[in-house]
Amino acid sequence: MAAGPSDAAVLRCQVRYASDTVLIEVRPVADPYTVAAHDIGGRFRFKAVMVGTPQQVDHIALYAYDMELPGAPLLVHEVVHQAPFADKPALPGLTGWNHVYSAQLGREMVYGCALDQAAS
Repeated sequence: MAAGPSDAAVLRCQVRYASDTVLIEVRPVADPYTVAAHDIGGRFRFKAVMVGTPQQVDHIALYAYDMELPGAPLLVHEVVHQAPFADKPALPGLTGWNHVYSAQLGREMVYGCALDQAAS
């Protein structure tokens, strides 16, 4: 991914659980361990990590955790996207809609992400 000097990639994710919708924007980081997971309705956590620089994204990792089980958080979904990335900045251009289910009562979280490679 190439971007101009004032441009930086932005990953936008929409996460839905029950009647709530959370919008998450992520920018490139050098250290993925510094990125915090977002609480989704107290039942899930969602973490989106874009590793790289503002001009070059190396990879995108997405994680979902079940928060209702003993020993939580429990990783229930992980996906890593490598370049070249889909050139579709509208949701859910990068990932499509993903459905993640908890082991407790089969609760469902849905997410989709899009990468805007020329955002300012």
